[in-house]
Amino acid sequence: MDEIGFMVKKIEADGRLRVCNLGWNWAGSAYNGRVRFRNGISGVVGCMGSIEDAKNDVGKLYIDIGATSKEDAENYVKVGDVCGYYGPYVELVNNRIASKSLDNRIGCYQLLQALKENQGNGPNDIYYVFCVQEELGCRGSKPAAARIQPDIGIAVDITPAHDYPCDLEGSNALDEGIAIKFSDPSVVCDEDVVAAMIACCEERNIKYQREVIDKGGTDASSMNVSGFGVRAGGIVVVTRYPHSQSAVASKKDIEAGVELCKAISEYEFHL
Repeated sequence: MDEIGFMVKKIEADGRLRVCNLGWNWAGSAYNGRVRFRNGISGVVGCMGSIEDAKNDVGKLYIDIGATSKEDAENYVKVGDVCGYYGPYVELVNNRIASKSLDNRIGCYQLLQALKENQGNGPNDIYYVFCVQEELGCRGSKPAAARIQPDIGIAVDITPAHDYPCDLEGSNALDEGIAIKFSDPSVVCDEDVVAAMIACCEERNIKYQREVIDKGGTDASSMNVSGFGVRAGGIVVVTRYPHSQSAVASKKDIEAGVELCKAISEYEFHL
């Protein structure tokens, strides 16, 4: 449910808002982008010097809401106020979409669609949990897992693509199906949970790909180490340009994820 953004840490004399990260923002992709505060005030992200010299330091950024002084800015925004990226959802060609906050609105959509068709007649007790502060250290899933004490915890999230020019390497690609997480720096997924997901996909003809990343993580990490330990897995949608106002994903992959969420909820585990 959460999304990356910024928090105001200082208001300059000329009305510019200095900010710090809430989650991981790329200074380069934020630069000249639009943001919106909870009260509806909009702003544009600028930089104290050239964006190249900022070297991805968000502390070098500021937000211009149009204020002419500190006193003027404080009529609209206070220190501690938060904002997120602002931009429309758009349809691209070839069943692809672009939007802010696909990380992790995609996961919310998939769980809601799966929940609509869950009649409660399967072999498992399923808890659909919508967490916040995943982007700040997988915090929301910690108390949720502690409260529920599940046997298995599955994170439903996105994962960065590797099929376009970028600074990442791996096998993740758009339109190659829902990605089944094997590992990331925060978790090594349970082999039986991974095998169950693969079995579900093969039995129901759900297109899937195997996901391994060497940067990043999901709520699977905190569920995994909750209590006396939880068997963890991940269902993730490959996404280009994550943590920006214009992330790109495939509708086909998203819908494949819905099908896997439904299938795994009906799978009979022998723990």
